[in-house]
Amino acid sequence: MRFFGHALHAEWVKLRSLQSTWNTLACLFGVGLGVTFLATSKVGEQYGSASAAEKLAWDPTERSLTAYLVAQLVIGVLGTLVVTSEYATGLVRTSLTVTPRRHRLLAAKVVLATAVAVVAGQALMFATFLIGQTLFAAQGVPSARLGDPGVLSAVVGGGLYLAAIALLAIGLGTIMRATAGALTTLVGIVFLVPGLAGLFPSWVQGVFDYWPTQGAAAVFATVPDPAYPDPWLNLGGMCLGVAAVLAAAFVVFQRRDV
Repeated sequence: MRFFGHALHAEWVKLRSLQSTWNTLACLFGVGLGVTFLATSKVGEQYGSASAAEKLAWDPTERSLTAYLVAQLVIGVLGTLVVTSEYATGLVRTSLTVTPRRHRLLAAKVVLATAVAVVAGQALMFATFLIGQTLFAAQGVPSARLGDPGVLSAVVGGGLYLAAIALLAIGLGTIMRATAGALTTLVGIVFLVPGLAGLFPSWVQGVFDYWPTQGAAAVFATVPDPAYPDPWLNLGGMCLGVAAVLAAAFVVFQRRDV
C-alpha cells in the first residue's frame, strides 16, 4: 500500500503539472455551462407553443443536463491524456523505470483520474442543473428542485456517467497509445454506433440498453422512458462494459514492451 501511495502521488504531480490538464478542465466547464445557457435561454418560447402532451412529458432536469452530450467528449480528452501524454513525450519509459510493476502504475492513473473525473463531473452536473432551473423559472417555465422526486438521482447519476466515460477513455488510451486514435474510437462509441443502431441485427439491439448516449443516458431523466424503465441498471451495465475495456487495457499494458 505504501508503494501504491508513492505511485499515486507521482501521478498526481505529473497530472497537475500538465498545462493540458487545466486547459481541459477549463474547457469542460466553459463548454458545459455555455451549452447549458444556449439550451435553456429560449425555452420559454418553445414551451409556450408546445402541445398538451409535450408539456406533460416536459422534464426540466433532463433539459438542463443536456450539456453532457458535449461534456463527455471533453472529459474523454482528459481521461485519454492521463495515459497518452506520456507516450507522446516518451515519459512512459521513465515512469516504468521508477514504477516497474506496470499494474501498479496503471492502477494509480485509473484511481487518480477517477477521483478527478468524479469531482469535475459532479460539479458540472450540479452547476448546469442550477443554472438551467434558474433560467426556466425566469422564463415562467416549470422548473425542478433537488428535493423533487428523482432529481438528485439524475444529477448524481449524470456525474457518475461522465466519470465512467473518462475511465473508458483511459482504457482506450492505454490500448491505442495515441490521443487521436483513442478519441476517434470514443467518438465512434458515443455517437456513431448509436446513430447506426437501426442497422444492427435484432439480436444485437439489447446491447444498446447499456450503451453510452442510449440506455445509460436514461439516468439523466426524471420522466420515465418506457424503452429504458431501469436507468440505473442501464448505467450499471455501461460501467461493466467500461470495466471490461479497462481489464483489457491492464492485460495489454502488462504484456507489451512499452
